[in-house]
Amino acid sequence: MRKVVLLAFAVTTLFFNANAQDSTPAATEEDKGKFTFSGYLDSYYLGNFNKPLSRLNTGASGLDEGGVTVIGGNARAFDAVAGQFSLGLVQTKAVYSNKKSEAVIDLTFGPNADLGNYGNYVGPLGGGSTALAIKQAYFTYKATDKLSFTAGQFGTHIGYEVIDAPINYNYSLSNLFNNGPFYHIGLKGTYAFSDKVALMAGIVNNIDNLYDNNRAKAIISQLYVQPVSGWNVYLNWIGSNEAPSQTTVDGAYYSLFDLTTSYQITEKFFLGLNAAMGSEKGGSGDDAKTWGGVALYSNVAISDVFGLGARYEYFDNTSGVRAVRNGLGAGTTVNSVTVTGNFTLADGHLLIKPEYRLDSYPKLSGGGNEQHQKFEDSDGVFSKNTQSTLTLAFIYKF
Repeated sequence: MRKVVLLAFAVTTLFFNANAQDSTPAATEEDKGKFTFSGYLDSYYLGNFNKPLSRLNTGASGLDEGGVTVIGGNARAFDAVAGQFSLGLVQTKAVYSNKKSEAVIDLTFGPNADLGNYGNYVGPLGGGSTALAIKQAYFTYKATDKLSFTAGQFGTHIGYEVIDAPINYNYSLSNLFNNGPFYHIGLKGTYAFSDKVALMAGIVNNIDNLYDNNRAKAIISQLYVQPVSGWNVYLNWIGSNEAPSQTTVDGAYYSLFDLTTSYQITEKFFLGLNAAMGSEKGGSGDDAKTWGGVALYSNVAISDVFGLGARYEYFDNTSGVRAVRNGLGAGTTVNSVTVTGNFTLADGHLLIKPEYRLDSYPKLSGGGNEQHQKFEDSDGVFSKNTQSTLTLAFIYKF
């Protein structure tokens, strides 16, 4: 009898334990967390119809003290070398996410890695094709379903285009992109009022620098609105004291307003626009100088494999305030037209992009410092007001 009672007790205990375990909700994949690894690599061949002696597409940066034109402009952001096959960028991105948080480590390698970290030291692996840079390294805490906070180094909210070649339709990058900023280091918070309205605000060190150039901090903000399905509007702003040291902070200020909008009109036809206006004041007694521009984008999916896109951009730097960054010398304007084909192969992993681009500076009359507004010719002389390039880019994403 005692054995029967003990057996019954054991069976009853197992039954209740099994029920207790079954009543506990199973952990979902979202609760457990998810790890993903992705990236891309891109390379290209670029031909320059001016056949510049230096094989550089960057134009002249201005005149040296002896009145001689010097190479070193930055009329093109990344695709700087003509007449050869070139490696662009290699990216590896690791993301861990769960229901309440996300962590991102985004590394880049190759010739464009240091360019993407504009204003900083050469990476630990050196310059050139072995460069390594931290593109992004941040985490996001989701305090509620509507409110989240992000801390670390993250890509800028300013602008239409991004560093990542697979995301942009055009392969070459605009002057608006080239004038940055590229990234920020700091803290930001985002509140989603609904699926169609969200507001972001944050505080960061400064613009495109791993180390704060002074003790003043920059404020960033973004308002996102979706008026109708398929139409996205971003109103962006950054204000920062960009004085080179704490002793020159008084009166120095940088401000940039940016509008980015895109509309998927039909399943195959897309339109986009980016407009920006910035001002910069160097210090006490200096007058604020402005720059700005507008870029129009469109693309159409002709088939499942091939699409065609175009970009027109007007950039105004007549004040010369952005001369160091964009290579437009002491001040000028530039008109750019870019036409890009897009072949999508290997189940979307391989993108092949043939692209034609024309950059044009205004023709000026009279003497003086005009060489800064020229492109290089085959004799090494900066005599050209226009520059045409033809590129074939190869991008593989995984």
